[in-house]
Amino acid sequence: MEKNYNSTIIKSLKQEYEIKKKDIKKRLDDFKKISKQDNDTIFYELCFCLLTPQSSAVSCDKAIQKLKKDQSIESEEKIKEALQGIRFKNNKTRYIIEAKEQFYKKDNLKHIINNPNNQESREIIVKNIKGIGYKEASHFLRNTGHGKSISILDRHILKNLKASYVIDEIPKTITKKRYIEIENKMLEFAEYISIPIEELDLLFWSKETGIIFK
Repeated sequence: MEKNYNSTIIKSLKQEYEIKKKDIKKRLDDFKKISKQDNDTIFYELCFCLLTPQSSAVSCDKAIQKLKKDQSIESEEKIKEALQGIRFKNNKTRYIIEAKEQFYKKDNLKHIINNPNNQESREIIVKNIKGIGYKEASHFLRNTGHGKSISILDRHILKNLKASYVIDEIPKTITKKRYIEIENKMLEFAEYISIPIEELDLLFWSKETGIIFK
């Protein structure tokens, strides 16, 4: 059945994808390598995703690099210091500490992300890690090489889905039911334009930010 998508946007997307495809695939290959690394590396990626709500990905990455450099994951005060400039740093510090108590230096994080069922992994993450919703859990799974059937519905993605006529409006709040509805629409759109969903996510994100990041 013919879809009522924005043909002009689709044409532009495909052209931009051809230009960026090599870099996008390389970035996704980098993500896949993370799932094979030690649990500490995977945990820091979880921390990055805990920081991202209402803060820029670049700022969050800088905070994580400082945490790694100073080896300050053991100290609440040092975590707060590393999180300077991150919104809601006190809450996010607490989330990191609680996540650390559950997952740091254990193999259970690796076990969770390597589950072949991405949706099941996401449910476990959302249920067990405070401060993580469907968007952040999807982000974490994608950044550890497991984003083939899920989407990261942040403002950049939603804006582009609306422009492409995939959704009619950008919701002010997203329930679990609404998240999955939009995700399914994005999966359908990705299949329609022959761009894998995890690559489409990075393509949309780079359109808005100018970089292929994480």
